[in-house]
Amino acid sequence: MAERSEAKSVALSELKASGLVNSIKVFTAGDTDDNIPWFPMHVAELDRFANQILSYGSELDSDHPGFTDPVYRARRKEFADIAFHYRHVEKLPLVEYTDAEKATWSVMYKKLKELFPTHACKEFNKVFPMLEQHCGYSEDNIPQIRDISAFLQRTTGFRLRPVAGLLSSRDFLAGLAFRVFHSTQYIRHPSKPLYTPEPDCCHELIGHVPLFADPKFAAFSQEIGLASLGASDDDVKKLATIYWFTVEFGICRENGEIKAYGAGILSSFGELEYCKSDKPKILPFQPEVTSVTPYPITTYQPTYFVTESFEDAKRLVTDFAKTMNKPVQVQYNPYTESVEILDNIEQCKNIADGVRNQVEALSAALKRMIQ
Repeated sequence: MAERSEAKSVALSELKASGLVNSIKVFTAGDTDDNIPWFPMHVAELDRFANQILSYGSELDSDHPGFTDPVYRARRKEFADIAFHYRHVEKLPLVEYTDAEKATWSVMYKKLKELFPTHACKEFNKVFPMLEQHCGYSEDNIPQIRDISAFLQRTTGFRLRPVAGLLSSRDFLAGLAFRVFHSTQYIRHPSKPLYTPEPDCCHELIGHVPLFADPKFAAFSQEIGLASLGASDDDVKKLATIYWFTVEFGICRENGEIKAYGAGILSSFGELEYCKSDKPKILPFQPEVTSVTPYPITTYQPTYFVTESFEDAKRLVTDFAKTMNKPVQVQYNPYTESVEILDNIEQCKNIADGVRNQVEALSAALKRMIQ
């Protein structure tokens, strides 16, 4: 018993020293906590909530550009049905876009590409040509999420999954924990090719996808998702607000200049120009402040939070997550595509061993480099 207790103490000490966690709560067999919100434990369990959306198919608000267009509403329902019937084990669905949809995409694509070299961050501009080369991105073609997802999995392990509409913040962030981005396949109404009141494939594929191919941004996005698992409703709301001001509307500095990395900016010709003007307020990214800052969803953002780098943003979010009073500590296992709750000593010891092995491998590599 004494040896077991000592092994437990050593494992917990090594895990804390690794910096991976701030605090540890150990459960004994049979412990339960009904106050812990349910969250998926395996990537396949995203099927359980993928259709629990806030809007579906042809259910458009009266101020939507396509509200009075029966053809557009019927087309939207087609896309919604495709996503609604998709399951994780299946191949991602292919869509045959119409000439009208391709024309809408073309207007958006050409206008945005004019500004990317001067307004988008360097990581975005590095990846975008790769998408044109490997995924069929062009002004005359709307790429398929199957091709894009395969490319992302080869680069950072991220993948796309079709969704019929908006998910709740908790469900959407849970997907990011598994490096899964829920993406719409429908496109905005042709009457307003440069505007959409909701996420569409232009926003997802042009705004979001490129940076999911950047390892540091992918890690940052997953960190927000992992922090949301098991978190309270209040903390999920704060994390969703952090997501809004970073992944959706984030800006960074490059050589003293403001550059966009948020998808909401990168997919909006007008907001790309606006974010570099003297109109918005620019504040440093501080999660404890950012997480409680209100924001509009139908106008340009009056306030942006600037980050110095994706690594810095990830570190700040990790530190912020440690202040949350979560009842469980989780870790993502990329080999099994599952989330593990750290609730027993053997798990903690295995993680500590893994960290130690990685440090030893890193040390050996560095010694070889400097010899």
